[in-house]
Amino acid sequence: MTPTFPARPRLIAFDLDDTLAESKQPLTPEMAALVSQLLAQIPVAIMSGGKWEQFTKQVVSRLPDHTNLGRLYLFPSGAGQCYVYRDSAWHLQYDHSFTEEERQKIRAAFAIALKEVGLDTPPPQLWGEQIEDRVAQFSFSPLGQQAPVPEKKAWREKNNPLRLKLRELLVPLLPDFEVKAGGITTIDITRKGISKAFGVRELANISNIPIADMLYVGDALWEGGNDAVVIETGVPTYQVANKEETAELITHLLATATH
Repeated sequence: MTPTFPARPRLIAFDLDDTLAESKQPLTPEMAALVSQLLAQIPVAIMSGGKWEQFTKQVVSRLPDHTNLGRLYLFPSGAGQCYVYRDSAWHLQYDHSFTEEERQKIRAAFAIALKEVGLDTPPPQLWGEQIEDRVAQFSFSPLGQQAPVPEKKAWREKNNPLRLKLRELLVPLLPDFEVKAGGITTIDITRKGISKAFGVRELANISNIPIADMLYVGDALWEGGNDAVVIETGVPTYQVANKEETAELITHLLATATH
Protein backbone atom coordinates (compact mmCIF):
# COMPACT_ATOMS: atom_id res chain seq x y z
CA MET A 1 0.00 0.00 0.00
CA THR A 2 1.34 3.43 -0.95
CA PRO A 3 1.65 5.63 2.17
CA THR A 4 -0.31 8.86 2.39
CA PHE A 5 2.18 11.61 3.11
CA PRO A 6 1.30 14.86 4.90
CA ALA A 7 1.51 18.29 3.34
CA ARG A 8 4.92 19.92 3.47
CA PRO A 9 5.44 21.69 6.84
CA ARG A 10 7.60 24.70 7.68
CA LEU A 11 9.40 22.72 10.42
CA ILE A 12 9.64 19.03 11.27
CA ALA A 13 10.16 17.64 14.77
CA PHE A 14 11.33 14.04 15.02
CA ASP A 15 11.50 11.46 17.73
CA LEU A 16 14.94 9.80 17.68
CA ASP A 17 14.98 6.12 18.64
CA ASP A 18 13.05 3.89 16.23
CA THR A 19 12.19 6.98 14.19
CA LEU A 20 15.49 8.38 12.91
CA ALA A 21 17.71 5.55 14.18
CA GLU A 22 17.63 2.14 15.80
CA SER A 23 17.38 2.34 19.58
CA LYS A 24 20.46 4.18 20.91
CA GLN A 25 22.30 3.61 17.66
CA PRO A 26 23.85 6.40 15.56
CA LEU A 27 22.18 7.72 12.45
CA THR A 28 23.12 5.69 9.42
CA PRO A 29 25.06 7.58 6.75
CA GLU A 30 21.94 7.51 4.58
CA MET A 31 19.71 8.99 7.30
CA ALA A 32 22.34 11.56 8.27
CA ALA A 33 22.46 12.69 4.64
CA LEU A 34 18.65 12.96 4.47
CA VAL A 35 18.49 15.02 7.68
CA SER A 36 21.24 17.28 6.37
CA GLN A 37 19.39 17.77 3.08
CA LEU A 38 16.22 18.58 4.99
CA LEU A 39 18.07 21.14 7.11
CA ALA A 40 19.18 22.86 3.92
CA GLN A 41 15.51 23.64 3.31
CA ILE A 42 13.66 23.90 6.65
CA PRO A 43 14.35 23.81 10.42
CA VAL A 44 14.40 20.42 12.13
CA ALA A 45 13.97 19.49 15.80
CA ILE A 46 14.80 16.17 17.46
CA MET A 47 13.22 15.16 20.79
CA SER A 48 14.25 12.13 22.81
CA GLY A 49 14.78 10.85 26.32
CA GLY A 50 18.53 10.44 25.91
CA LYS A 51 21.10 12.67 27.58
CA TRP A 52 22.95 15.35 25.66
CA GLU A 53 25.95 13.04 25.37
CA GLN A 54 23.71 10.49 23.65
CA PHE A 55 22.54 13.15 21.18
CA THR A 56 26.11 14.04 20.28
CA LYS A 57 26.90 10.37 19.71
CA GLN A 58 23.75 9.49 17.75
CA VAL A 59 23.14 12.68 15.81
CA VAL A 60 25.61 15.56 15.93
CA SER A 61 28.73 13.51 15.25
CA ARG A 62 27.06 11.77 12.31
CA LEU A 63 25.90 14.78 10.32
CA PRO A 64 27.95 15.89 7.28
CA ASP A 65 30.31 18.81 7.84
CA HIS A 66 28.29 21.13 5.60
CA THR A 67 25.05 20.65 7.59
CA ASN A 68 23.22 23.85 8.56
CA LEU A 69 23.27 23.30 12.33
CA GLY A 70 21.76 26.74 12.90
CA ARG A 71 18.40 25.25 11.85
CA LEU A 72 18.68 22.26 14.18
CA TYR A 73 16.98 22.24 17.60
CA LEU A 74 17.87 19.39 19.96
CA PHE A 75 15.68 18.42 22.94
CA PRO A 76 17.34 15.77 25.15
CA SER A 77 15.98 14.37 28.43
CA GLY A 78 12.39 14.18 27.17
CA ALA A 79 12.48 17.89 26.24
CA GLY A 80 13.68 18.74 29.74
CA GLN A 81 16.51 20.56 28.00
CA CYS A 82 16.94 22.36 24.68
CA TYR A 83 20.17 23.00 22.80
CA VAL A 84 20.61 25.46 19.93
CA TYR A 85 23.64 26.13 17.75
CA ARG A 86 25.07 29.62 17.49
CA ASP A 87 28.53 31.18 17.27
CA SER A 88 29.96 27.81 16.21
CA ALA A 89 28.93 26.05 19.43
CA TRP A 90 25.98 24.34 21.11
CA HIS A 91 24.24 26.30 23.88
CA LEU A 92 21.54 25.44 26.42
CA GLN A 93 18.36 27.33 25.53
CA TYR A 94 16.66 26.08 28.72
CA ASP A 95 17.29 23.49 31.43
CA HIS A 96 14.76 21.78 33.75
CA SER A 97 17.06 19.36 35.56
CA PHE A 98 15.89 17.49 38.67
CA THR A 99 16.71 18.60 42.21
CA GLU A 100 18.29 16.07 44.58
CA GLU A 101 14.99 15.74 46.46
CA GLU A 102 13.20 14.89 43.20
CA ARG A 103 15.83 12.28 42.37
CA GLN A 104 15.36 10.57 45.72
CA LYS A 105 11.57 10.56 45.34
CA ILE A 106 11.79 8.96 41.89
CA ARG A 107 14.20 6.25 43.02
CA ALA A 108 11.96 5.42 46.00
CA ALA A 109 8.92 5.12 43.70
CA PHE A 110 10.81 2.78 41.38
CA ALA A 111 11.78 0.56 44.32
CA ILE A 112 8.12 0.17 45.31
CA ALA A 113 6.69 -0.31 41.81
CA LEU A 114 9.39 -2.69 40.58
CA LYS A 115 8.82 -4.96 43.56
CA GLU A 116 5.06 -4.91 42.97
CA VAL A 117 5.39 -6.15 39.36
CA GLY A 118 8.22 -8.58 40.14
CA LEU A 119 10.96 -6.73 38.29
CA ASP A 120 13.00 -5.80 41.36
CA THR A 121 15.48 -8.63 40.74
CA PRO A 122 17.73 -7.86 37.74
CA PRO A 123 17.84 -10.47 34.96
CA PRO A 124 20.91 -12.74 34.66
CA GLN A 125 22.24 -10.66 31.76
CA LEU A 126 22.36 -6.89 32.09
CA TRP A 127 23.80 -4.37 29.62
CA GLY A 128 24.52 -1.34 31.79
CA GLU A 129 22.43 0.14 34.59
CA GLN A 130 18.67 -0.35 34.66
CA ILE A 131 17.77 3.08 36.07
CA GLU A 132 19.63 5.99 34.50
CA ASP A 133 19.61 9.57 35.73
CA ARG A 134 19.56 11.67 32.57
CA VAL A 135 19.71 15.01 34.41
CA ALA A 136 16.17 16.12 33.49
CA GLN A 137 14.74 12.63 33.00
CA PHE A 138 14.95 9.23 34.67
CA SER A 139 14.74 6.16 32.44
CA PHE A 140 14.22 2.53 33.43
CA SER A 141 15.34 -0.15 30.96
CA PRO A 142 14.78 -3.71 32.24
CA LEU A 143 17.78 -5.17 30.39
CA GLY A 144 20.07 -2.20 30.99
CA GLN A 145 20.63 1.01 29.08
CA GLN A 146 22.96 -0.53 26.48
CA ALA A 147 21.00 -3.71 25.75
CA PRO A 148 21.13 -4.90 22.12
CA VAL A 149 18.05 -4.09 20.06
CA PRO A 150 17.15 -7.77 19.35
CA GLU A 151 17.24 -8.54 23.08
CA LYS A 152 15.00 -5.56 23.86
CA LYS A 153 12.50 -6.51 21.17
CA ALA A 154 12.37 -10.07 22.48
CA TRP A 155 11.80 -8.78 26.03
CA ARG A 156 9.00 -6.47 24.89
CA GLU A 157 7.23 -9.24 22.98
CA LYS A 158 7.12 -11.34 26.13
CA ASN A 159 6.89 -8.74 28.91
CA ASN A 160 5.36 -5.50 27.58
CA PRO A 161 2.25 -5.94 29.83
CA LEU A 162 4.64 -5.79 32.80
CA ARG A 163 6.10 -2.54 31.52
CA LEU A 164 2.65 -1.02 31.13
CA LYS A 165 1.69 -2.23 34.61
CA LEU A 166 4.87 -0.65 35.99
CA ARG A 167 3.86 2.66 34.43
CA GLU A 168 0.37 2.41 35.94
CA LEU A 169 1.87 1.88 39.40
CA LEU A 170 4.35 4.74 39.08
CA VAL A 171 1.75 7.33 38.04
CA PRO A 172 0.03 7.64 41.48
CA LEU A 173 3.39 7.32 43.28
CA LEU A 174 4.75 10.29 41.33
CA PRO A 175 1.83 12.74 40.93
CA ASP A 176 4.16 15.66 40.26
CA PHE A 177 5.91 13.91 37.38
CA GLU A 178 5.23 12.71 33.85
CA VAL A 179 5.51 8.92 33.45
CA LYS A 180 5.65 7.58 29.88
CA ALA A 181 6.41 4.31 28.10
CA GLY A 182 9.18 5.15 25.65
CA GLY A 183 11.50 3.41 23.23
CA ILE A 184 11.29 -0.38 23.02
CA THR A 185 11.27 -1.28 26.73
CA THR A 186 11.79 1.96 28.64
CA ILE A 187 9.81 3.90 31.24
CA ASP A 188 10.65 7.64 31.15
CA ILE A 189 10.02 10.14 33.96
CA THR A 190 10.25 13.93 33.78
CA ARG A 191 8.87 16.78 35.86
CA LYS A 192 5.13 17.42 35.56
CA GLY A 193 4.54 19.58 32.55
CA ILE A 194 7.94 18.71 31.08
CA SER A 195 7.25 16.49 28.10
CA LYS A 196 7.52 16.49 24.35
CA ALA A 197 4.34 18.61 24.34
CA PHE A 198 6.24 21.21 26.38
CA GLY A 199 9.08 20.87 23.89
CA VAL A 200 6.76 21.50 20.94
CA ARG A 201 5.37 24.66 22.57
CA GLU A 202 8.85 25.93 23.40
CA LEU A 203 9.96 25.11 19.88
CA ALA A 204 7.24 27.39 18.52
CA ASN A 205 8.49 30.22 20.75
CA ILE A 206 12.14 29.69 19.87
CA SER A 207 11.66 29.23 16.12
CA ASN A 208 8.78 31.72 15.67
CA ILE A 209 6.97 29.06 13.63
CA PRO A 210 3.34 28.33 14.62
CA ILE A 211 2.61 24.81 15.85
CA ALA A 212 0.01 24.38 13.11
CA ASP A 213 2.77 24.81 10.52
CA MET A 214 4.93 22.05 12.02
CA LEU A 215 4.90 18.27 11.68
CA TYR A 216 5.81 15.82 14.46
CA VAL A 217 7.09 12.41 13.35
CA GLY A 218 7.34 9.54 15.83
CA ASP A 219 6.94 5.81 16.37
CA ALA A 220 5.03 5.97 19.68
CA LEU A 221 2.00 8.17 19.00
CA TRP A 222 -0.29 5.51 20.47
CA GLU A 223 -2.03 6.16 23.81
CA GLY A 224 0.55 6.04 26.61
CA GLY A 225 3.44 6.22 24.16
CA ASN A 226 6.08 8.84 24.76
CA ASP A 227 5.19 10.65 21.53
CA ALA A 228 1.41 10.75 22.06
CA VAL A 229 1.55 13.71 24.45
CA VAL A 230 2.38 16.06 21.55
CA ILE A 231 -1.13 15.55 20.15
CA GLU A 232 -2.54 17.85 22.84
CA THR A 233 -0.60 20.78 21.33
CA GLY A 234 -2.49 20.49 18.05
CA VAL A 235 0.68 19.80 16.09
CA PRO A 236 0.06 17.71 12.95
CA THR A 237 1.56 14.24 13.45
CA TYR A 238 2.82 11.38 11.30
CA GLN A 239 3.19 7.85 12.70
CA VAL A 240 6.08 5.67 11.56
CA ALA A 241 7.03 2.13 12.50
CA ASN A 242 10.77 2.45 11.93
CA LYS A 243 13.56 4.55 10.44
CA GLU A 244 12.86 3.17 6.97
CA GLU A 245 9.41 4.73 6.96
CA THR A 246 10.93 7.99 8.20
CA ALA A 247 13.42 7.91 5.34
CA GLU A 248 10.53 7.45 2.89
CA LEU A 249 8.77 10.49 4.35
CA ILE A 250 11.87 12.71 4.19
CA THR A 251 12.64 11.57 0.66
CA HIS A 252 9.09 12.42 -0.39
CA LEU A 253 9.22 15.88 1.22
CA LEU A 254 12.57 16.64 -0.39
CA ALA A 255 11.26 15.56 -3.79
CA THR A 256 8.15 17.72 -3.50
CA ALA A 257 9.92 20.84 -2.23
CA THR A 258 8.98 24.08 -3.89
CA HIS A 259 11.74 26.57 -4.50
